[in-house]
Amino acid sequence: MVPLHGTCDERFSEVRTALAESLAKDDVGASVAVFLHGKPVADLWGGYADAARTVPWERDTVANVWSTTKTMIALCALVLADRGRLDLDAPVARYWPEFSAGDVLVRHVLSHTSGLPTWDTPITTDDLRDPSKVTALLAAQPPRWTPGEVACYHALTQGYLLGEVVRRITGKSIGAFFAAEVAGPLGADFHIGLPAAHDHRFAPAIAPPGGLTVPPPTELFEIVPNPEIVPEDTNDVAWRRAEIPSGAGYGNARSVAAVQSVLTSGGGRLLSRAGCERALEEQYHGLDHALGVTMRYGLGYGVSGRTCFWGGMGGSLVFNDFDAGLTVAYVMNQMLDAILGDGRGMTMVAAAYDGLG
Repeated sequence: MVPLHGTCDERFSEVRTALAESLAKDDVGASVAVFLHGKPVADLWGGYADAARTVPWERDTVANVWSTTKTMIALCALVLADRGRLDLDAPVARYWPEFSAGDVLVRHVLSHTSGLPTWDTPITTDDLRDPSKVTALLAAQPPRWTPGEVACYHALTQGYLLGEVVRRITGKSIGAFFAAEVAGPLGADFHIGLPAAHDHRFAPAIAPPGGLTVPPPTELFEIVPNPEIVPEDTNDVAWRRAEIPSGAGYGNARSVAAVQSVLTSGGGRLLSRAGCERALEEQYHGLDHALGVTMRYGLGYGVSGRTCFWGGMGGSLVFNDFDAGLTVAYVMNQMLDAILGDGRGMTMVAAAYDGLG
């Protein structure tokens, strides 16, 4: 078995076992964290930060968590709404006058129902590092469907749409707002765009054997990658420095759980209790025409009952149970080819529930 490091309340020993088994089977390097009512009860890591297995995964190793980053930008929106600065039921154009689709509401963006799942104009990965260009394209683009009626996962566009709204309200990019108003007050080591000072502890993404499979077309939508993203390319310095708010957040399980446990700690940290509860407000239940599966979307999260969650391409995950006061996060570097997660993260969640008795 691969040696593990960190701390774990004995009630949650099954989490330690689950991570050890995952490292022995599928993972190269990984971390898992469990917070209960806002307090850490498991903080574990092990394995290696590189594919050659020569650099140990350390306590403060960070990796790209891909779309788990979406939970961080959702929290920014919830914080602004709780402060009365953002009306989630308002048109996007109220805050962004150049935005031409007057019937797209902020909540449509958060629930992947704005009808803007990708760019109609072909773009490149270099364009993703030019927010003024890609947001201008979205501002001029008509929705493909009536906003609010069709869910079609906004893999990259969600972050730029929400990011521009946040910038218009606060004068800060969403990454800068997150750093100042969320990560900073919580002391959380999570970054939307990774500064050079942290390069020495970055664990590059390891692409899935055989690559990533594009979801099959549905009746309304066939995914044509725009731009096409190859996991290995995202390890480059240029990608790390960019603020790509839908899918380029950097952290480990501890930092992901530290931020997201704001929702399960009962309110009072960044958000009121009512502000936390808004994440669970169901906006859509039905087929997601990008993912090809039935989804329930709340405000920025997938929802099921009194839980909300989301994960990243290749395997990372965060899961929040409001009634149990439980947050579980899993971050790794070895990606697997699974559209909606590969089971590793949910294995950690199931192990955490064992600790609740």
